[in-house]
Amino acid sequence: MFSRHGLMLALIILLTAVSIWVAMPGDRWDINGFRADHPARQGLDLQGGLQVLLEARPPAGVKVDKDTLSGTRDTIERRVNALGVAEPLVQTRGNNLIVVELPGIDDPDAAIAVLQQTALLEIIDTNGQPLPEGTLVRTTLGDPSSTNATPEAAGATPVPVETPPPDAPVFQTIISGSDLSNAYPTSDGQTGQLVVGFELSGDARGKFYDYTSTHIGQPMSIVIDKRVISSPQINAAISGQGVITGVPANQVKDLALQLKSGALSVPLEVVSSETVGPSLGQDSIDKSLIAGAIGLASVALFMVLYYRIPGVLSVIALLIYTAITFALYKLIPITLTLPGIAGFILSIGMAVDANVLIFARLKEELRTGKTVAQAIEAGFDHAWPSIRDSNISTMITCIILYWFGQFTGATIITGFALTLFIGVAVSLFSAITVTRTFLRLLVDAGFVRSSWWLGLGRDEAAFLAQQRAMGAD
Repeated sequence: MFSRHGLMLALIILLTAVSIWVAMPGDRWDINGFRADHPARQGLDLQGGLQVLLEARPPAGVKVDKDTLSGTRDTIERRVNALGVAEPLVQTRGNNLIVVELPGIDDPDAAIAVLQQTALLEIIDTNGQPLPEGTLVRTTLGDPSSTNATPEAAGATPVPVETPPPDAPVFQTIISGSDLSNAYPTSDGQTGQLVVGFELSGDARGKFYDYTSTHIGQPMSIVIDKRVISSPQINAAISGQGVITGVPANQVKDLALQLKSGALSVPLEVVSSETVGPSLGQDSIDKSLIAGAIGLASVALFMVLYYRIPGVLSVIALLIYTAITFALYKLIPITLTLPGIAGFILSIGMAVDANVLIFARLKEELRTGKTVAQAIEAGFDHAWPSIRDSNISTMITCIILYWFGQFTGATIITGFALTLFIGVAVSLFSAITVTRTFLRLLVDAGFVRSSWWLGLGRDEAAFLAQQRAMGAD
């Protein structure tokens, strides 16, 4: 028995040591930069930054649906990533709103200007060479440095967030987003393969037909904001409408959305913007730490005074729980926000609640005349169904809250739900496995002989000991 409990103790110690190492701040005792690659990520309300609510306001007669808005969101996300912002958040809300959170942004006005730019879509002639996805290019459309720049580029197209090297070759723009009237996922009539269909408007029909009819078998590149997103091959001459083949099935819908958003060039207006200063974020962190320390100390004091040895062990289990949970936040990773910290602190209370149920049941088992070892096993076994059901109910609620937060774009809700879910899951482990292992080892080693150490009064413990002694005789 002791060897099995000892093995479990060794696993708990190992897990705790690794968790403490991962959760440690700074780069001391780091191994191959692992901890540096998994920092604690702070949300907008903790490190300061910018929150912007954008509304799509298309021209008269143009309708913006969820798919179009998703494509616009993808374009904004690429621009935000190019700004070098750590842990940005870009989400759609309803059919016409996009929420953007940029933690740690230094120039809010410049960031807002970048977000409001409409997507610049181009299909370019690559001179027979396929360009890798993600390549930054210079084109004759919207590139003032080019001697071949077209008149429509002057003052009519957005400046890309990133710019290619000055000595990069300039590629000829065949058609732009304003020439596309629609883009959609469809299937090839011959092979049944998923492809991207698109439709052209106006003079672009003849222009694109002339180009594709003379470049069959060669690649062309699709570019958004001067970055290549796809380089399909021309298989036939294309006039009013055509398809893009060779796109992986799982990327067909995304490419169609990107083309559609680029084609519509939906203007985005700032509905609201809020700047959170880093000093306010640091003040929030300091107050959260103080609140957490006071709460943990109060709970620890109550548990030790009321339950004695089990209370001490539950406090140790809570410290282990805290280390494991914070390590998971860094490894997953989880972006910590004030509501997220609130969810974490609430999960600490729920972990204590599980211990209270166990210890209360343990005392009831002692009063029935069971030995200390028997009461410990019976207490955990009989309390487990209540703990399991209550925690699963909470986890289901967290899933619903997380889905609701994702649907509405309310990051406050998603942060709270995610941290609470992880905390509840880890609390089950700490309450059932860690505390139980510690109690078993103390009983096996003979450190817990009297029921008083398990929370009973002295007179009651003495009476139960006398009853057990009489029963043994």
